[in-house]
Amino acid sequence: MAYVTANQVKELRERTGVGMMECKKALVEAQGNIEIAIDNMRKAGRAKAAKKMSRIVTEGIILIKIANNKKYGVIMELNCETDFVAKAHDFKTFGNEAISVALNESIKDVKTLNVRLEEDRTTLINKIGENIDIRRISILEGELLASYLHNERIGVIVSGKADTELLKHIAMHIAASKPEYVHTDDIPSKVVDREYQIQLNIAMQSGKPLEIAEKIVAGRMKKFREEISLTSQNFVMDLSKTVGQLLNKNDFKIKDFIRFEIGEGI
Repeated sequence: MAYVTANQVKELRERTGVGMMECKKALVEAQGNIEIAIDNMRKAGRAKAAKKMSRIVTEGIILIKIANNKKYGVIMELNCETDFVAKAHDFKTFGNEAISVALNESIKDVKTLNVRLEEDRTTLINKIGENIDIRRISILEGELLASYLHNERIGVIVSGKADTELLKHIAMHIAASKPEYVHTDDIPSKVVDREYQIQLNIAMQSGKPLEIAEKIVAGRMKKFREEISLTSQNFVMDLSKTVGQLLNKNDFKIKDFIRFEIGEGI
């Protein structure tokens, strides 16, 4: 068997975009000759995935999987290039495989998951002709979990002390209303300070005296905190009460939530 160095494997990976283990295998088969290895990989349909892997992927689906005990769950964003592929059976099958692996093997970071499934991902890229990317995953643990998917483009997973039906309704609310924190007290001080300075500058530019400007800003800051906090938002299914009021009435609590939307931040 030919001796293959780590630098050779690294160079082949950089030139083809194929996984480390595949590169090592190809180099061994090519007796350490990188050019022959590339030719063999191209013939086998492996190296051609490299160019596709550089394409921007902004379409895709959100997937959620919760353990049978309802105490541990995974949410994942799987991206592709076009809406057509996002609806394809093979794409969704790969997504279901990926999130099942993440749940069953307790994988908590996207890098580990990508390494674990790189061969399957590359095979799918070659088959469908588009770049495929597991963009992000996140896990949530709690006393009880529930989830909601909206057209596979927005996904929410929520944990708390409540009944399953109410948790599901809260997840639907989160999907629609985009809160960033559970309570106003959860908002980091740097987020509040930044918004305060923005609002103060706006108020001062209007030419109002500092004392009046500060009162205006105080009102705006109260509204800002309420708009990004789950428990302060009006519940989408009953706008006469806030989510907090609904929870307090039933002696329920929300511990945490995660909301993914396709393409956000790209």
